[in-house]
Amino acid sequence: MKFRKATAIAATMLMLFVFVKMNGDVSSFIATVKTEDATAVFSSSQTLTDEEKKQLYNAIVVEAESKTIPPVDAKIDRVWRAIPGYNGLVVDIEKTYETALRSPRDDAIPFRYKEIKPHISLNELGPQPIYRGNPNKAMISLMINVAWGNEYIEPILETLESKGVKATFFLDGSWLKKNVDMAKKIQDAGHELSNHAYSHPDMKNLGRAEQYNQIAKTEDLLKQLLNVENKWFAPPSGSFNESTVQIAREQGLQTVLWTIDTVDWRKPPAAAVIRKINANLTPGALILMHPTATTRDALAGIIDSAKAKGYAIGTVSETLSSDRILPSVEGANVF
Repeated sequence: MKFRKATAIAATMLMLFVFVKMNGDVSSFIATVKTEDATAVFSSSQTLTDEEKKQLYNAIVVEAESKTIPPVDAKIDRVWRAIPGYNGLVVDIEKTYETALRSPRDDAIPFRYKEIKPHISLNELGPQPIYRGNPNKAMISLMINVAWGNEYIEPILETLESKGVKATFFLDGSWLKKNVDMAKKIQDAGHELSNHAYSHPDMKNLGRAEQYNQIAKTEDLLKQLLNVENKWFAPPSGSFNESTVQIAREQGLQTVLWTIDTVDWRKPPAAAVIRKINANLTPGALILMHPTATTRDALAGIIDSAKAKGYAIGTVSETLSSDRILPSVEGANVF
């Protein structure tokens, strides 16, 4: 009896859909279909007839449009400069239908999704500095600039490991040349390694050739010593000019700054740093730190605070990518 009633309702909805489609007002019809009603009526079964399968497929098509989330294009912001895009979501109708056919009769439709890339990507914005990820993406990154502070690196790595977090370490080339084993330890722990110039210079005060060499020497070391295919350059002390960004881009790198600075080199109390991060954390934030005693002591609290606010923590590459964080929608599976 329950199944016959469901079939009758399904047939009625299908006729309504056909009628509305013939009258060219599909979007208005879809707006009236509530998710819970559609998923309950069109629950699937391994014993559906051909007509019932057709009804199921049509129900998925109808609801798919209302579940679409459009992608967000990368853009140049007046304040934040280059901001990455964010992938949209669309129902994968065929995968949803195939999964629904294998599901128990009374289950809701198990919608499956696929991501849609933005029309404009970060790379298409040209040479621009980047200070943050997309504000629609609830992910942040820890940027650890390394030119000194070896005594704090291992305890920092231990905290990151215990919290299940991967960070991006920007390595000074002269430090890397002298500390290959430590760099490999960072790499072996699964963290991202990137370019922090060669001798921690004030980049904006260098000539074009000197800027090029500062980036190129470290890039060569990353490739030769660690086999790193790098994408990012973080100018020491945040010092750069338009030439810096252009020169980095010529070497295949994008220039990354930060959203929040811990200013840990001034040795503030760890509790003060945790409060600062907690108060200023926003989606897409890039948090600057160094291997200092303050960061060693504040790191666990920073991570806990971010997770408590619902943020995922990823590498700079992960945060600045347009990829969505999974699960992208409640109960969704993205393929």
